[in-house]
Amino acid sequence: MHSAVKPAPVLALPALPLSLFLSTLLAGACNVLAFAPFHIWPIQILAQAWLFLQITLHPSRRRSFMLGWTYGFGWAACGVYWLYISMHTYGGMVSWMAALAVALLALFVGLYSALALALASTLRRRWRCADAATLLLLLPALWALSEWARGWIFTGFPWLIGGYAHSVGPLKGYAPLLGVYGIGWIAAIVAGCCALAIIRRSAALNWGSTVKPLTVACILLLAGAALHNINWTRPRGAPISVRLLQGDIAQETKFSEDAVMATLRSYDAAIRSAPADLIATPETAIPLLPQQLPPGYLASLADYAKNSGSHLALGIPLSDGPGMYSNSVIAFPPTAAARFGQPAVTYRYDKHHLVPFGEFVPLGFHWFVDMMHIPLGDMTRGGVLQSPFAVKDQWIMPNICYEDLFGEEIAAQLGMAFFAGEPQASILLNVSNIAWFGDSIALPQHLQISQMRALESGRPMLRATNTGATAIIDPKGVITAELPPYTIGTLTAQVQGYQGWTPYMLAGNKLILALALLALAWAWLRSRRAR
Repeated sequence: MHSAVKPAPVLALPALPLSLFLSTLLAGACNVLAFAPFHIWPIQILAQAWLFLQITLHPSRRRSFMLGWTYGFGWAACGVYWLYISMHTYGGMVSWMAALAVALLALFVGLYSALALALASTLRRRWRCADAATLLLLLPALWALSEWARGWIFTGFPWLIGGYAHSVGPLKGYAPLLGVYGIGWIAAIVAGCCALAIIRRSAALNWGSTVKPLTVACILLLAGAALHNINWTRPRGAPISVRLLQGDIAQETKFSEDAVMATLRSYDAAIRSAPADLIATPETAIPLLPQQLPPGYLASLADYAKNSGSHLALGIPLSDGPGMYSNSVIAFPPTAAARFGQPAVTYRYDKHHLVPFGEFVPLGFHWFVDMMHIPLGDMTRGGVLQSPFAVKDQWIMPNICYEDLFGEEIAAQLGMAFFAGEPQASILLNVSNIAWFGDSIALPQHLQISQMRALESGRPMLRATNTGATAIIDPKGVITAELPPYTIGTLTAQVQGYQGWTPYMLAGNKLILALALLALAWAWLRSRRAR
C-alpha cells in the first residue's frame, strides 16, 4: 500500500478573530485623538499598552505581525486621510483611486509596526525573554527603531510619529535630549510598564510586583516634567519685530492667471502696510518665477525693504536653467542694491527635502503623477546644509513646509555652526502652504510638528503659512500667538532669539539609536544569564 502524499502547506497569514481585529483597528484609530487638535496624549500610551499586552499574551510571530499591521493601518488611515483632499479635490484624481492611494499608503506605514512586533515576537522566543524584558526592553526598542526607519526609508514619512503626541505632556522634557523618536521610545516604555502591571495583577502576584512597573512609569513621566524646567539655551541680543503674512489664497485658483495677479497685489499691499525687522511670506506666496513677474515687481519690494529698514523673506519658485526648478526663500535686507533694474538677492534658501509626488516624482511613478494636475511637480534639491541669514542681532534659519518633519536635518543645520564655526541660528522660520489639505486636521498636526522642533532646538519657531497655522512658538514649544486659519491677516510680535546647544542638536538621532541597541543587548544578556 502506498501512503497518501500530503500536499505542501500553503504559506498564508492567519486571520485574526473578528473581535481582536476590530479592537486592534479601533486602538490604532484612537491614536489620532492623542495628537493635535485633540491633544489627549494619554490615549497614545494606553493604546500602545493594549497592543503590547496582546503581543505578550499571544506570542505568535504571525499574529504579532497582523496585530501590528492592523494597528498601524488604523493609525495612519485616520491620521492622514486628508491626503485624499490633495489628490482628489486639488489634484484631479478620481475619488476611488485617491481613496485607494490613501489606503495603500496606510498599509505601507502599518508595515513598520508589523515588522517591529513580529521581530520582537521572534527574539522573545529565541532568547526566551521574560515578560519584563519583552515589555520594557524588546518592544520599546524595536518600536523606536521602526519609527526611526519610517523617517528615512524612501525619503521618509514621519508624520504622526508617536512622540509628537507628547508635545504638550510631561514627556516633552525629553525632546532636547532625545528628540521626537526618543520621546516615542520613552512613551513605549511607559506603555510597557502599564501592560506589565496588568499581566502581574491578573496572575495574582503580590502587590509589590504590580506596583514596581507603575512606579517606573511614574518616574519616567515626572523626570520628563522636571527636564522641561531646564533651560538649555539662553537669550541672544535684542528682540526683533516680526510680521508674518497669511494670504489665504485658495488652492484651486492659486495658479490661474487672474488669481496670480490678485495674489501679487495682495502680498505687495500686505508687505508695505507696515515696516518690521523681519517680514515673512508663506511658501510660494509669489507663485511665479522671477522672470515671469511684472517688470520691476521684485525691485519695488527690495526698495521698500531698503527704505523702511525691513528684512523681507519671500517664498518663491526659482529656476537655474531649463527644467530646473527649486522651491525657495529669498531675502532682501535693507542694504540690498539693485543691478540692471533687478534687486540683488543676498540670501537664498532652496528646499532640499522634497515631497514625493508633489515636488519630485519617484522612479517609475510618472504615470501616477500624470493623473494629477500639480504645477512644478518635479523640482531640484537644495543643499542639505545651508546657512542662516542675519536680521540685526539674530540669525534666521528657514525651512520650507514638509522639511520641519525631519528634526535630525534641522539639528544638523544648527549643529553645523558648532562644528564648522558658522553663524549660529537663533530663530527658526517655517514657511508653508498646506492649503492642499483643505480645512482638515493636517493644519494643527503640522503646527504640533513645529512645536517639537522648537522643543528639540531650544529656539523659537516662526510659521508663515498661506491658510494656517500662522503662529509664533517659543523655545519651550508654547504657542504664544496665532492667526485664525483660513483668514487673511498679519501676525505681528516681538521675538527674542536664543543661542546655545541642546544635546539633540549635537547628537541628532545617534543617541536614541544607541540607547535602543543597548536595550536590545541588555535583553539578550538577561535572557542569556537566565538560561
